[in-house]
Amino acid sequence: MTALLSVSDVSKHFRGLAAISRVSFDVQPGEIFAVIGPNGAGKTTLFNMIAGAMAPNEGRIVLAGERIDGLRADEIAQRGIGRTFQVVKPFPALSVEDNVIVGALLHARTLPEARRIAQEILSQLDLIEKRAQIASSLTLPDRKRLEVARALATRPKLLLLDEVMAGLRPTETDRIVAILRELNRTGLTILLIEHVMRAVTALASRILVLHHGAAIAEGTPEHVLRQPAVIESYLGPESL
Repeated sequence: MTALLSVSDVSKHFRGLAAISRVSFDVQPGEIFAVIGPNGAGKTTLFNMIAGAMAPNEGRIVLAGERIDGLRADEIAQRGIGRTFQVVKPFPALSVEDNVIVGALLHARTLPEARRIAQEILSQLDLIEKRAQIASSLTLPDRKRLEVARALATRPKLLLLDEVMAGLRPTETDRIVAILRELNRTGLTILLIEHVMRAVTALASRILVLHHGAAIAEGTPEHVLRQPAVIESYLGPESL
């Protein structure tokens, strides 16, 4: 099977410091793939390069057979990558629905089409009853789901999720896990950064572990989470 996303020997340096060092992995169509690791491991830097917020110093990033490293973020969004951000930043003065319409206008040809797409996605994310609310009035769990809705509105082939479950209670985490599972069943490929391990193990078929910008393990959750290097650098001995 040809990978939807292929990251090959990608590196990023800031003033001589290697934030990412020769990282490689593939994400298959329809897969949920997780990137984990301690704070400062380089996870968001990796996402920023995939999404076009910054260009790698070395290596290649290929989406659906096309090289995308070095393209602008809007060009990469047009090609089918949507992303959320660790710190959610909706347009605070717009309604929930209008926030999602902005994303839908990336591909929608008319405003009515964008509104139809937005309402469909808000239904999937359990936000349709709050579509008229101003985004700044939402609770954190609702803002997290709105962030996912805005990214979905761009109709991505690959959805990048940056800690969408951080700060949520277990019940809200389980709610988002169920939503993401359903989205994945429709064929959406998901690449996620997450610290909430109950969500990672519930969702991901494979995991990549970063530490100090380098990949130290990759494989199924069962395999990766038993690796001594992963336990020592990230999970801690209490995970045993």
